[in-house]
Amino acid sequence: MKLKTDDEPLHHQADFFATRATSSKNSVPPFKTQLLKWIGNKQRFAHEIASYFPAEYGTYIEPFLGSGAVLGTLTPERAVAGDACAPLAGIWMLLKDSPSRLVESYSETWEAFQLDRVGTYERVKARFNEEPTPEDMLFLSRSCYGGVIRFRKDGYMSTPCGPHRPVSPESIESRVELWRERTAGAEFLCADFEVTMARAVEGDLIYCDPPYFDSQAILYGAQEFTLERLYAAIASAKARGVYVALSIDGKKKSGKKTVSIEPPDGLFETEGLVNCGRSMLRRFQMGGQTLESEVVADRLLLTWSMGSRITITKEEKKP
Repeated sequence: MKLKTDDEPLHHQADFFATRATSSKNSVPPFKTQLLKWIGNKQRFAHEIASYFPAEYGTYIEPFLGSGAVLGTLTPERAVAGDACAPLAGIWMLLKDSPSRLVESYSETWEAFQLDRVGTYERVKARFNEEPTPEDMLFLSRSCYGGVIRFRKDGYMSTPCGPHRPVSPESIESRVELWRERTAGAEFLCADFEVTMARAVEGDLIYCDPPYFDSQAILYGAQEFTLERLYAAIASAKARGVYVALSIDGKKKSGKKTVSIEPPDGLFETEGLVNCGRSMLRRFQMGGQTLESEVVADRLLLTWSMGSRITITKEEKKP
């Protein structure tokens, strides 16, 4: 098998936003270099999301950090970023405090992978399932199928090896250096989203990118997540004078099924829509079949008024 190197607009109608005036957005340069290969990664349009943020705010807070796409694109002076997945949060902590550990571990595993792809992958996966570490999670995210870190109910990581070639150690080293610089102002936590969001005070900005509620129950940390808990935390933050932005799969076309979410009345004041293209998770679930009807659209909901409802559209990325 030859290995590849891993190196139609959607429109949403909503009637609960009354404002229609022209809105101004900030200009945020794109940042396309990923550290992690990760399901739901918003790297391609993180700059579009960040362009809706207030021009001035206190501390940037991200309680569902994942791949850190928006954090890395925004490069805030002060940030608090957390995730409930311990080995994932550990990657970011090592990035800040001991980046050489990430590079050295990845390099050693990558060299073994060149001699025995599947065997090395399975050994790393077995080691990770016995004792999850940030170093192994970084390599698995880069080498597993589609970046889908899938866990069974008993916590066993079950994703098979992907057909692509993971990026080289030299590329990982340069990415680690770049991301460490771009996230220098961040404090990283391993914590439930409610704990991270509770850190916000008046004038701070929270960006929430929670698991897709309908399709990501198999992902690490998503099993305990509920929208009701999140909406309550957002309402509490808003009452404290915190700006809150939420990306959520408000419209998801999946085969014959369409999932729709309506947030509590009065919680959000501005809406945008981001076309995320094809769902990599659905590709995994369907055994790599084509996904013409498998489209995910994220709504971007803001607790403050920008004077209009705005639609963001992005061309889908070719698989």
